[in-house]
Amino acid sequence: MSRRSSFVILVTLALSACVKPQMHTEAQLNDVARACGLALGELMQDESEKKLLLAIRQEPTLEQRACVARWARRNGLKPVFVNMQFPAG
Repeated sequence: MSRRSSFVILVTLALSACVKPQMHTEAQLNDVARACGLALGELMQDESEKKLLLAIRQEPTLEQRACVARWARRNGLKPVFVNMQFPAG
């Protein structure tokens, strides 16, 4: 491999690491939520912190957490699980 080829590959990898994460639509996030056994609206992405995938669930199962984490990693996002305590009744 020539030096020029090596340089082009190195620059391409460096630039791809700087790509901003994509904002997913509410419909996309709802599809993922349903596929992972969550309710509609329990997955969200904040426009100011696009790299974070927020999962709002009172007590997610290990399977739900794993499903969300897998999808987040495949899409360049960091999963954050927020444990909400909702009032009974």
